[in-house]
Amino acid sequence: MPATEIKRRGLSVIDKALKKGPVHVLKNNEPAYVIMAEDQYRELAKRYHKSYLNRIRRSLKDLKQGRVRPHTAQTLIDELHLEA
Repeated sequence: MPATEIKRRGLSVIDKALKKGPVHVLKNNEPAYVIMAEDQYRELAKRYHKSYLNRIRRSLKDLKQGRVRPHTAQTLIDELHLEA
């Protein structure tokens, strides 16, 4: 949906479009914004948070099981045979 359409017709055009799902707003014919219903946003945020916690749990498990080695940036550069 072009931003000019929202300016011209107001929020009612967004309310109608949200019934079909998130609204992608174009600015200068390029995607610029996404508008979504509050319940969709909360679900997205909840899933992101759950995924974030799962990544931390996996990392801690790897650390506990010794699958992680401490490194400095320099030791990594040296192991990869890169130039600093």
